[in-house]
Amino acid sequence: MIVLLSVGPGTLESTMTEDLSPAERYAAARQRAAEQATALASFREMYDFGLDPFQIAACQALEAGKGVLVAAPTGSGKTIVGEFAVHLALLQGKKCFYTTPIKALSNQKYADLCRRYGADKVGLLTGDNSVNSEAPVVVMTTEVLRNMLYAGSQTLLGLGHVVMDEVHYLSDRFRGAVWEEVIIHLPPSVTLVSLSATVSNAEEFGDWLDTVRGDTEVIVSEHRPVPLFQHVLAGRRMYDLFEEGEGHKKAVNPDLARLARMEATRPSYQDRRRGRSMREADRERERRQRSRAWTPGRPEVIERLDAEGLLPAITFIFSRAGCEAAVQQCLYAGLRLNDEDARERVRALVEERTAHIASEDLHVLGYYEWLEGLERGIAAHHAGMLPTFKEVVEELFVRGLVKAVFATETLALGINMPARSVVLEKLVKWNGEQHADITPGEYTQLTGRAGRRGIDVEGHAVVLWQRGMSPEHLAGLAGTRTYPLRSSFRPSYNMAVNLVEQFGRHRSRELLETSFAQFQADRSVVGISRQVQRNEEGLAGYQASMTCHLGDFEEYARLRRELKDRETELARQGAHQRRAEATVALEKLKPGDVIHVPTGKYAGLALVLDPGLPAGRSNGHRGYDHQDGPRPLVLTAERQVKRLASMDFPVPVEPLDRMRIPKTFNPRSPQSRRDLASALRSKAGHIPPERARKKRSGAADDREIARLRTALRAHPCHGCDDREDHARWAERYHRLLRDTSQLERRIEGRTNTIARTFDRIVALLTELDYLRGSEVTEHGRRLARLYGELDLLASECLREGVWEGLAPAELAACVSALVYEARLSDDAMAPKVPSGKAKAALGEMVRIWGRLDGLEEDFRISQTEGVGQREPDLGFAWAAYMWASGKGLDEVLREAEMPAGDFVRWCKQVIDVLGQISAAAPREDSTVAKAARKAVDQLLRGVVAYSSVG
Repeated sequence: MIVLLSVGPGTLESTMTEDLSPAERYAAARQRAAEQATALASFREMYDFGLDPFQIAACQALEAGKGVLVAAPTGSGKTIVGEFAVHLALLQGKKCFYTTPIKALSNQKYADLCRRYGADKVGLLTGDNSVNSEAPVVVMTTEVLRNMLYAGSQTLLGLGHVVMDEVHYLSDRFRGAVWEEVIIHLPPSVTLVSLSATVSNAEEFGDWLDTVRGDTEVIVSEHRPVPLFQHVLAGRRMYDLFEEGEGHKKAVNPDLARLARMEATRPSYQDRRRGRSMREADRERERRQRSRAWTPGRPEVIERLDAEGLLPAITFIFSRAGCEAAVQQCLYAGLRLNDEDARERVRALVEERTAHIASEDLHVLGYYEWLEGLERGIAAHHAGMLPTFKEVVEELFVRGLVKAVFATETLALGINMPARSVVLEKLVKWNGEQHADITPGEYTQLTGRAGRRGIDVEGHAVVLWQRGMSPEHLAGLAGTRTYPLRSSFRPSYNMAVNLVEQFGRHRSRELLETSFAQFQADRSVVGISRQVQRNEEGLAGYQASMTCHLGDFEEYARLRRELKDRETELARQGAHQRRAEATVALEKLKPGDVIHVPTGKYAGLALVLDPGLPAGRSNGHRGYDHQDGPRPLVLTAERQVKRLASMDFPVPVEPLDRMRIPKTFNPRSPQSRRDLASALRSKAGHIPPERARKKRSGAADDREIARLRTALRAHPCHGCDDREDHARWAERYHRLLRDTSQLERRIEGRTNTIARTFDRIVALLTELDYLRGSEVTEHGRRLARLYGELDLLASECLREGVWEGLAPAELAACVSALVYEARLSDDAMAPKVPSGKAKAALGEMVRIWGRLDGLEEDFRISQTEGVGQREPDLGFAWAAYMWASGKGLDEVLREAEMPAGDFVRWCKQVIDVLGQISAAAPREDSTVAKAARKAVDQLLRGVVAYSSVG
């Protein structure tokens, strides 16, 4: 195993120009002759540029029969190593599988390899495409290879090499486990080529690969073939982030640091609103500062980049709506980046690529507005766009016909769309729960797009100035070029039955203990053990310091702790009692009650729309757990419809008044909310909220507290002059003892964690008769063919005949609940679902999930650990039902309130699971398999049916 820090191209060749002795020249000539006979020599002739040292080292290791892990920056040419594996496999008469994390990247790599080797030698396998699957070179998504391994597919025969592109996806919390499954289960005869972004623990990952795959060389390159320059655009001025200096250590540009300090001293808008007076000199200074530091508008940024010769550029905006708005702003500003010839070429390509889309659908998809932007050289790129539209944007950008793209961060993952410049509007993004700073790894991934190899001399990363920006923080993001690779591997139900089927229970457990997750956990235990040893030395010192000559101070300290714990417990009981009273009060609320929410984000006047009682399930939804208490849906005086929680009601709430809720009230309509909120303020805005009365503390009458206080006063150490000094040492001793116990539990918990989780999963599957010891039952073999987050729920639905007798469109609606997850939680309204049999089946699915959820709790299988079945989401059921029923795109998208790209993606995922269900469903006396195949045909039409390959 080696670690190679590469340098720029040409370094190796330069040493060959030195003066050599005759013997050295003879040896060099023999070496060159030997090299000419290698596969690498013939491979290098296929390219019109020289290979970099890290590429040569990786290819040589492959030819020597070793596996390789190549970690290098985005755009450095890692895929050359993957293509050499393809070349090597073809020379040896073996197969090569090239796996990618996303379908778009699979399609792109398929097209690249077809151009190089011919379509007869290259195949493609993704969730919805199968082209020439028995070819010697097959491009596929990683999930497809995982499924082939578990199924023992005949396609695996003769497999010599597997290339895993973007292997750092292994960290992905939702899909990362698939990469580890493939690495662990590939036959030992297969040579693995792992291509990764630059990660800080490549050596650790390489050590694991060495353990599970055999001899593996780690090739690490920190060198960017196109140097990247960092800038901050503030007002009219583009500041360099780093000042030019000698040595490797870069200092923040002092002009930028000075600007940040001046900006920090300027009074904010809020300060001025509070009425703070400003002297004329202050106003003048502020005017001068404002002329230097403001956040430029999006059209202004593109114009500036165009003037500086820094286009094409990708501007990352962490919002789909923001990307679309940016295009509109540029159009309204009259921005034109293409001449007439380019406009005509754009229109010709767009019309060719969209010819298959019906004209009535083009209006629905916003085609003409999109085309206008493309003709001007401006486009958005995000997951909500129709796949066809995204592919056109990508092709036009690569051809230089689109020069400004506004994209979400998903563009940074996978597809090949390098630019001269990358712009980041903000260094903060919404992570699904809160606005958080982007990490150094995310910054590296985003800015890695800047600089096109073979085209640009240098790449540029531009961050827009924002008030409160810290140049030092930005320099930290830009200077930290790597991020650690962390395993997200967790066993699943499908994985468990497949492993037991192939290897038996004992061998399966051993295989899981070879995972990268367990490898990392075992390594972390070493450091924790050292900390335990240090803590034990500290405990001995603390024990000596708290020794008292009057008596056993450890006993005295225990009495003090018991007293404190008892007082805390009584306080907790009091709080629990108050919450119980508040819950009783909430259960009495009725629709139309006017209340005052006492605390929380939505404190103030509110109207109850739905009391949200935990009274079971309705509308296909699971009822709230009783320990959660009622969750009333209210309309606030500020026109917001929100589902409140028990924490918003620490004290009992009583209705202040009552109001009639109009039957026509629609919580999704801003006008409806505005009218009703206005009526609410008029009706009860003048009523003051009641104040809660304080009650006598329970500690005052508690016998245990009285006993402990008496025992404390009677203890010999109570009279010690150094009592409080001893008590401080005793408290430190107790804290350190508690911390040490926690560390010991962590050591115990991290040892064999994956195997213990597997044991719990196996126990649950045994309870449900999917497994009997090391035997997989008929139900288990069905589960083995169902892949997905809700694999066990799908299997139980087949087992109980929930979907029997459903029409194809009804089955599509039910299956959508297994794959769909809303981007944002919306408690305002229950989702619309089809009536009749479909509604009953969806309700039964939720009932089965509730039973499985209870079983998982019994067997200590936790969703928070990435294991277990989430609640099925019914939010896409109506859209899937309508589309499968033949409704038009306009009507479906309007009803679904969903972008076309999301709609297509969810439909394709439903189609994928329907295919699994048709294969897994019972053949005798069952209508499900036939309905699933028909549902696939009915969904696969219009914009959903389009494929970029074929």
